[in-house]
Amino acid sequence: MKAYRPLRPTAGDATPIRTAMVLAAGLGKRMRPLTATRPKPLVEVAGKPLLDHVLDRLRSAGIGRAVVNTHYLADSVAAHLKDEAQDLEILISDETGQLLETGGGVTNALSLIEDETFLVANSDNLWIDGPVDAIRLLEQRWDERQMDALLLVVPLAQANCHEGPGDFRMDPLGRLERRAPGKPAPFVYTGVQIVSRRLFRDAPSGAFSMNILWNRAIAEGRVFGVVHEGLWFDVGTPPAVAKTEAILASG
Repeated sequence: MKAYRPLRPTAGDATPIRTAMVLAAGLGKRMRPLTATRPKPLVEVAGKPLLDHVLDRLRSAGIGRAVVNTHYLADSVAAHLKDEAQDLEILISDETGQLLETGGGVTNALSLIEDETFLVANSDNLWIDGPVDAIRLLEQRWDERQMDALLLVVPLAQANCHEGPGDFRMDPLGRLERRAPGKPAPFVYTGVQIVSRRLFRDAPSGAFSMNILWNRAIAEGRVFGVVHEGLWFDVGTPPAVAKTEAILASG
C-alpha cells in the first residue's frame, strides 16, 4: 500500500478533501428482488453499478482514497473493488460481524480514514454534477471554524424518485434545522456530506444512525447545507432504477 499522509486543515483554510467514506454495507431490502443475489451497491443503473457512479464522482473531484464498508455479500463488493482500485486507493471496513448503520459504520472506520475532515457518501444515491462539481462545491463552502457537518441537499421538488416530506429547513446563512413534525421541509439530504472528526466525539458504540450525531451538532448550530446544482436520484427500489434510467436517457 502506498504511503499516505493525512490532511490536517486549520481554521480558515480551503479544504481539499482527500479521503471519502462510502457507505455500502446496507441489506438493500427495498431493492428486492434485485438484491437477492447481489449487494445493492452493485445493482446497475444506466449500465454501471451504483457504487461505480460514486467512485467516478470521487475521481472527478480529485479524491484519491476511499474507505468502503461492507456487510451483505461483502465478498462480492470486495472483489468488485479490486478492479476499481487501480487509480484509487481503496480500503475495506469490514462489518460482516455486525451491521453498524450509518453513524456506527463511519465511527468504526475512523482509524482507516485518518484525516480530520473527510467526505461521506451513500452508495445508493446517484448524482450528476451541475455547473460546479458537487464535491468541490462542498469543499469551497466548508468552514472549519463553524461546521462539524456540511450536507449536500437538493430541493424537495427536484428530488427524483424520492418519497417523503423533506428533511431540513435552511436559514439565510445555510445553517440546517430539522423539519417541524407533521410539516414538509424544502430540502432533502442527498447522501453526500463533508464532516469533521469532531462530529464523532463521544460517539456511541455499536450500531447507530448518523442522525444521533447530527441532532447534537444541529443543537450546537454546527450543521450547514449546500444546495446541489445538478440532478439527483434516490435509487432505493427497482421502480426507481427504471425511472432514473428513463430520465437520464431523456437528457
